[in-house]
Amino acid sequence: MMMKRRTFLLTLAGAGLGLSPIQSQTAAPSLNRLLILIALKGGNDGLNTLIPYADPRYRILRPDLAIPVDQVVKLSEQEGLHPQLASLREIWQAGELALVRGVGYPEPNLSHFRSMDIWETASASDETLTTGWLARCFAAHSPPANLIAAGVTVGNDAAGPLQGSANALTLTDIALFQQQARWLGLAPSTVPPNPALRHIVDVESRIRQAASQLKRGHRFETTFPEGPFGRALRTACEVIASRKRASVAVVHLSLPDFDTHVRQAPRQGRLLRQLAEGLVSLRAALRELGVWNEALVMTYSEFGRRPQQNANRGTDHGTASIQFVLGGSVRGGFHGAALDLTNLDGNGNPHFVLDFRSLYATVLEKWWGVESRSVLGAQFETVKLI
Repeated sequence: MMMKRRTFLLTLAGAGLGLSPIQSQTAAPSLNRLLILIALKGGNDGLNTLIPYADPRYRILRPDLAIPVDQVVKLSEQEGLHPQLASLREIWQAGELALVRGVGYPEPNLSHFRSMDIWETASASDETLTTGWLARCFAAHSPPANLIAAGVTVGNDAAGPLQGSANALTLTDIALFQQQARWLGLAPSTVPPNPALRHIVDVESRIRQAASQLKRGHRFETTFPEGPFGRALRTACEVIASRKRASVAVVHLSLPDFDTHVRQAPRQGRLLRQLAEGLVSLRAALRELGVWNEALVMTYSEFGRRPQQNANRGTDHGTASIQFVLGGSVRGGFHGAALDLTNLDGNGNPHFVLDFRSLYATVLEKWWGVESRSVLGAQFETVKLI
């Protein structure tokens, strides 16, 4: 079904391409380094992702859901990965995979929408912000001029951490995006005097420029997984393949359905396999493109799951969880600390160990070399990931 020109513009407006009042202020050439964010939507269960297999409390709390010891991909004498993540062992052994444990925030909110909003805006649990943390970064630190866009969201999700960016776009497929850009027609010969119309003309100009510079159909030797997540990863890598003439600072995509209230084991296993296969193919493609050492891959999820299984052999909304950070420049290994399953709060959830904004501060200060306080609203300790 054809999308009308006005509908296409409004769609891109919602995605954040050139429609934010935020204006850039200072230059930050280090934003040439690539950040790839992967949202695990629904609240991934960290305890069955990185398994504390030697902790007796783990099996007491999860008589049906605990992963058998002989199936755990052991990384230490205490912890190991879910068996469906076994393909990540090579990246771990190469020292390019960091497992960041106990990530959360004070006064956690267990609503999907609100907690994801907190993660994507980097707000405190008692405040509401209208812009994503990356949008505020790009407002304070202008990306280099060679970037076609500061950020690209691949898929149908909202812009998330890029929400409100003056220089971000959303696409599902490069060919479709280029086709939609052609529907805009030719640029006007004169600039309209009306500010609102000028703004639309500017947006259309950026769309045309982005569409003309992105190269579709890059031939990868890497094989991407089947399914929506694999296709999103291929599109993301096609965008990255255009970096010499159409660079971006951020690529954002997601893997949904981690809300495992009922029969968690098969669903989470399937999703973790998709994640592992996707991360392996992403690493291979980035190495093929020669940018693995200049790329930082990081997952995030709105919350973890409760340690004790429920009556439906699932888990309910929890608090602290584990996040993955990968890259050729990453200091692999364990970061943060394992959750204390003997010290749970009144809802039966563990206390977080590391504030998620410390991860963002690490990206800003250690990866991009920019100050983080103005973006995050406070100074957070960085993690020795890079």
